[in-house]
Amino acid sequence: MSSIEKAESGEIAEVSALPPHQALGPSTAQFRKLGNPGPLGLFAFASTTLLLSFINVSARGITVANAVVGMALFVGGLAQFIAGMWEFACANTFGATAFTMFGGFWMSYATILIPGSGIAAAYESNPVEFNNAVGLYLFMWFIITFLLFIGSLRTNIGMAALFFFLTLTFLMLGIGNMVPSTSAATIKAGGAIGIITAFIAFYVGTAQLLVRETSWFTLPLGGIPQRLH
Repeated sequence: MSSIEKAESGEIAEVSALPPHQALGPSTAQFRKLGNPGPLGLFAFASTTLLLSFINVSARGITVANAVVGMALFVGGLAQFIAGMWEFACANTFGATAFTMFGGFWMSYATILIPGSGIAAAYESNPVEFNNAVGLYLFMWFIITFLLFIGSLRTNIGMAALFFFLTLTFLMLGIGNMVPSTSAATIKAGGAIGIITAFIAFYVGTAQLLVRETSWFTLPLGGIPQRLH
């Protein structure tokens, strides 16, 4: 019996309304694997930190930090924030938290330096109060970074070293802004530690970029023994 005859006799009750790729069986659609957003976040953080740290140590006689505003907004800020969002998609809670937080840090720090924001202008009559306010701001980030350092102890030596030196950087810069008697020396010390931090971040970012499947060589990050459950 032909298909027409079957249809006429009622043996074919209805024609499937499903799309062809579903009617023929399970979907064969390919899902693209997500790339690692870590190198983007680390390079964005490292480059912006290095620039600000050079200014903090008065490299080439530069002492005004406003030159970092562009980098802080679009590289350390926007690019790192985007990397943090993609770390959430990759189910990396630590990376997502760290990148998103420091993306926010750079954008907020740039806002302080932008004259049009009015933040610095509000303290024009009392520069000491402004330094204390910035010092408190940096101490908040010292606390956040220390907590992230604790979290980094579950990753690798490279990442733990990064957050250890970054914690010291914020501590030195916070003290430098709040203690006038040691201000210049302490801020320069914070800048020097910041330079070390930036190069560690460049190293960790490069190590994540050089994956074994597509690179001629890889860089070690050092494993940290984990507590047995």
